[in-house]
Amino acid sequence: MEEMKPVEHAARPVPDNSDIKKSVPWIYYVIFFAVLNESVFNVSTPNIASQFGLDASGVSWVVTIFFIVFGMGMVIFGKLSDMYSIKKLITIGIVLYSVGSIIGFALQSWYPAVILSRAIQGAGGSAIPALIFVMVARFFTAEERGKLFGIITSTASFAVGIGPVLGGYIAGSFHWAYLFLIPLPVLVAIPFFRKRLPNEQRGAGKLDMLGAALLGIVVTTLILFTTEGGWLYLLAAFVALALFIVQIRRAKDPFVDPALFANPLYRTGLIIGFLIFGTVMSIMFVIPLMLHHLYGLNTENIGLIMFPGAISAVVFGRVAGNMTVKRGSHFVVYVGLALIALSFVLQSSSVGLWVWYIGVALIMMYIGFSFLQTALAESVTQILPVHQIGVGMGLFNMTSTISGAVVTALVAKAMERELFAFPLHPLLTDSHAYLYGNLILILSFIVIASAILYLFTFGKKAPQPVNEPV
Repeated sequence: MEEMKPVEHAARPVPDNSDIKKSVPWIYYVIFFAVLNESVFNVSTPNIASQFGLDASGVSWVVTIFFIVFGMGMVIFGKLSDMYSIKKLITIGIVLYSVGSIIGFALQSWYPAVILSRAIQGAGGSAIPALIFVMVARFFTAEERGKLFGIITSTASFAVGIGPVLGGYIAGSFHWAYLFLIPLPVLVAIPFFRKRLPNEQRGAGKLDMLGAALLGIVVTTLILFTTEGGWLYLLAAFVALALFIVQIRRAKDPFVDPALFANPLYRTGLIIGFLIFGTVMSIMFVIPLMLHHLYGLNTENIGLIMFPGAISAVVFGRVAGNMTVKRGSHFVVYVGLALIALSFVLQSSSVGLWVWYIGVALIMMYIGFSFLQTALAESVTQILPVHQIGVGMGLFNMTSTISGAVVTALVAKAMERELFAFPLHPLLTDSHAYLYGNLILILSFIVIASAILYLFTFGKKAPQPVNEPV
């Protein structure tokens, strides 16, 4: 078992962080509006499709383009944070986010402009989580980070949970275009960040544009392959990936330092983040369909079943933060993975039974997910030296975000083809429950495999922090 050792390196000087701590409430404020826009448009796609006469594939770009640009943007802003002041970058990001919102609302009758504005929103909005994670990792101590990550997780979970509800209400009561205006309140945070964040010195290096472009092609073609189909997309993804690897090995200032991938702990963090975020997001996609098809529930009642879980994540995110400080990030990761796996097993065993069995199991999943989000972010942060935190956390966040689109698309295809509609789960006897129960059971095996991978890679001994604030 390999242990992490402190990394010696020069870090940019950071002033006393007493002023930085006063920006904490604004950290929670902006992260709420950044995450909210990930899910607020989902329920409005039927209205958009009807207005422009689009099929499912065409209207899906309202959501897909945001995720592609948002995921890539987190890596780019993370990389830029290693070279430029966070104060300047987060100002640019918030302004860009708001510009995209205004363009989308103003040009709501032209579908290409709607897609363009969603891309601009994704580019600007990506700066917020990317830079917030860097800010927390760079300017706060290990004990402070655990608590902050916990509340950030709570805030993000609440935004994810309330997004579809708020989006449905606004689109139903007014018009779907008003959803573009939701991020605008984030503008009020700019003067506070300008006042509280330090004036950091310019760091060394430059942005590897070719490497960024190649990674963008990898992400885009991979999502297109899983959502649209077509083996040419997959071939393009592999070719772009090969060229990306060559580029980061030969470039003087590579977009992603190859040394990151040489770190087994970081590799494991990326893999687990991809698997768990993907499985949880796919469950959030599957459950509403199952509740509608098997239980005959309408949208309002489906929301009633799922909402307690989202609210529980808000409460337990803070608990996860405090527990991370007291018991260590590894312990909380194990607890989170155990709760998610148990929740999946209970969900798969309850298909066709009383619907609130599913609701209770979902509460357990949301709590476990809030634990995992908090502690896994802290685990990854601990193993990154300061000069790699920006791009390292950006890549971690991008992987987790993109996994939601990729894994959900794969699960959707498995459901369309009814690949698991056969007797497999020993507790299921209703043939109508086979597809959903078996699918959720298989996802539970992925969670268990992730826990085993984490155990064998990280072990029980916490890595030595290598990135304490200067």
